[in-house]
Amino acid sequence: MIRVAVLGAGAVGCYYGGMLARAGNDVTLIGRTAHVEAIRARGLRFEAQSFDETVTVRASTEAAAVKGARLVLFSVKSTDTDEAAAQMAPHLDAGAIVISLQNGVDNVERLQARLAQPVLGAAVYVASEMAGPGHLRHHGRGDLVIGAFGRAVPEATLALAKAWFEHAGVKTAVSPNVAGELWAKLVANCAYNALSAIARMPYGRMIEVPGVRDVMRDVIEETLAVAKASGIAMAPDVTERTFGIAGAMPTQYSSTAQDLARGKPTEIEHLNGYVVRRGEALGVPTPANRALAALVRAITPATGCG
Repeated sequence: MIRVAVLGAGAVGCYYGGMLARAGNDVTLIGRTAHVEAIRARGLRFEAQSFDETVTVRASTEAAAVKGARLVLFSVKSTDTDEAAAQMAPHLDAGAIVISLQNGVDNVERLQARLAQPVLGAAVYVASEMAGPGHLRHHGRGDLVIGAFGRAVPEATLALAKAWFEHAGVKTAVSPNVAGELWAKLVANCAYNALSAIARMPYGRMIEVPGVRDVMRDVIEETLAVAKASGIAMAPDVTERTFGIAGAMPTQYSSTAQDLARGKPTEIEHLNGYVVRRGEALGVPTPANRALAALVRAITPATGCG
């Protein structure tokens, strides 16, 4: 048994924290007040495809609750990375392993700049949502690809993290090119997130709308071109894998769609918006990504900004 802390206990953090807790680990979920109060009162309801049960975990609203954790899963929104890392840093144990379970491709670097502990990158493939306070609903998959990003990490550390997850039933691969895996996940996020949010549709229905596959292909090709110009090595099957997500997660609404439905800010500037800015810097045109980012900004409540 190890002590685990999850900073950013939303749908992704609760899934992996819940799986680790079910395997007998001592897990603390750190999140928003409504979720924390519900979990303290009733436990975490984990409604998965093959089970529906209450998982016993600790819960806190304070970043200081990472103290004593051997494994820290960092799953706050990309917009909150710097602030959350600064709040967490004084409380981390020297031997803690931190894994970023976030969207986007620059969070590991931003985290590592603030932390002395090793930070691993993870490409996350899970379809989940918070169905209510303290209530996680899982729609599909749940696999991870982890690896060192920027700073060298001992192979033993990577093997240990993989073993912890796999003991909890989480299929985990260690990649020597986790940067490429994170960019592959960015390709998928750019192809699905904004369209699901704008159309208010889950992936399975959305992809069958005439013309949607063509728009997705434009987005994929642009993002791959930006990755290539950035010197990122990508697997040859990224496009095929991206289109396959709709079949694996047909009922999933994107995190951007979920954010907008709750009236929350989105991560669009770290997804399609990031590709646009990176493309401008490298001289790579990104008109499809630009259009999707602009549309999400336009439909975001209150400020109109992502």
